[in-house]
Amino acid sequence: MSVKPSPSLLDEKLDAVARRYRLPALAIVCASTQQASPATMLALAIEQAREASARGEAPEAANRRLFIETLARMIRDAMREEGGDPVFQAMLLRHRNAVVREYASLAAHASVDRRLIHAAVNAIAHPAKQQRLLPGPQRDALARLHALAFAEAWPALADALQRCLETPRIAHEAALQRGLAQLLESDALHRLRRLDALTSDERVRHYQVLWDRQGPRPGSSSAVARGLSSKRRGAAVEASATDALAALARRLNDAQGEFATYRVVNSMRVPAAIPASHERAKTEWDVVLLREAQPPADAATWDVCLLVEAKASVDAATTDLPRLVRGLTLLAHADPHTVYSFRTLQGTVRLRGASLAALTSDGPGLRRTVLYCCDAPVEATPRVLSPASRMQLLSAHASLEFASALAEGREADSADLEPVWRQLLESPRWRAVLDQYATLREVRELMVHPEDLRAAVDIATQDG
Repeated sequence: MSVKPSPSLLDEKLDAVARRYRLPALAIVCASTQQASPATMLALAIEQAREASARGEAPEAANRRLFIETLARMIRDAMREEGGDPVFQAMLLRHRNAVVREYASLAAHASVDRRLIHAAVNAIAHPAKQQRLLPGPQRDALARLHALAFAEAWPALADALQRCLETPRIAHEAALQRGLAQLLESDALHRLRRLDALTSDERVRHYQVLWDRQGPRPGSSSAVARGLSSKRRGAAVEASATDALAALARRLNDAQGEFATYRVVNSMRVPAAIPASHERAKTEWDVVLLREAQPPADAATWDVCLLVEAKASVDAATTDLPRLVRGLTLLAHADPHTVYSFRTLQGTVRLRGASLAALTSDGPGLRRTVLYCCDAPVEATPRVLSPASRMQLLSAHASLEFASALAEGREADSADLEPVWRQLLESPRWRAVLDQYATLREVRELMVHPEDLRAAVDIATQDG
């Protein structure tokens, strides 16, 4: 007869996993402030303000001075020609120049405008429509329209549209002429032509050079290659996490004998039947440890024990956390008396609503429910100011005005950055920045290396 193990066996195994990515309190990280970078000192100032707010106290004047003076230092460093931040320099150029602002605004909507033009041209001159015409000037003209649109030659496309409208044969086809005229006068084509014209401006070219230094442009071959590489890394991490979790399931099954059955599934997708908003919530979980519900029902039903997300980097997990928390909240809206069907790579599994409704996203509950698996090396010097927080600080209006004064040789006083400090303390939009180090610590508390997870299972197996 098998012996039923302690109900905390899984918790014991998770407690045994080494947490190589864990971060200490920021005051310990910043013990040697003389060598600390402006970003590190700014993170310290933000964390001090958060801790004071959590106690219901106003931050001290020294805290405010540290924040403002360090933000000024970070802006000056970002503006340096050698070793500066090209993305911030591009934002500053956009802030200071109306032509660059217009270009950036048009470029942000260009992909939508291109799709609109391609759809409109296909409605008029799709190759299948061309084939239904007899060879001749009209067919040639439509073929040219199609080629110019998909070559994104916007000025030439406008000229070709005008010539088509002036062609006698087309002038007698009311529907075709109406479609051509609407395309020629469309706002989308006007915006794309203006965008094309602005690309020859010297300031715009400088902006493009600065912006491109952050990495390949979206849609470029380099960006596609980088995306494929990241996807492969993520898949490799997920495979390692799956192997480790499968070993854990076997260990639990051996210990529990006839009393419970554990299994692992991949790509578990949340059904629409759960009565809560799915918007901006995680609706697909990479790896999930399930336990068969007891006592067994007519058809197998399962309870969620552990949700695992595979990430190729710490930054990817940090960015993902709000979506993950919303995903847990979504699952917790399940009706406790309902059994839900979830699709997975291993087939459909039926999960008890009571198991889902018991999920919580508070600190202790989160740590017992979720793991991030990552195989990235541990940094010798952890980055304690998140990229998103740093960019929000640099892109604040007061920061850009301060940088503009420096760029133009005008007097710039760090006290002019006071509005950023007030926003940090008062604005809901800045709450994520105020909480940024606490969030980073939470993410790293949830993060394990697949090798460490497997090692904890193997040690437990040897002990057991």
